Amino acid sequence: MLNIKINNDSFKCKVVHTSEKTQEGMMGKDFDGFDGMLFVFGETGPQSFWMKNCIVPLDIIFINRHKITSISHNCPPCYEDKCTGYYGNGNMVLEVLGGTCKLLGIKKGDVVDYHR
Repeated sequence: MLNIKINNDSFKCKVVHTSEKTQEGMMGKDFDGFDGMLFVFGETGPQSFWMKNCIVPLDIIFINRHKITSISHNCPPCYEDKCTGYYGNGNMVLEVLGGTCKLLGIKKGDVVDYHR
């Protein structure tokens, strides 16, 4: 687990490094014992996520190093073969419960800090 702080709010996050775990993501999972899932990529670049077989809506936060580059808000679960894609740029993506960013005032340009 990794603690992430955005503004004055802290999130206990599972960290995902492998492509297999990235593809699985939050499929069939709820936030039980953690506040978010952080996907870490080797390089900065375009990233795309979908909500296939997720059970809760998510905010998808695209991060480049320590700065939020974009947010897809309250993305609904998808149970079809063709799901909407959510796109952003960065070397990390943080998924939190849908509505969290608006509730806490988290926005593009905010700084992200990481603590073990």
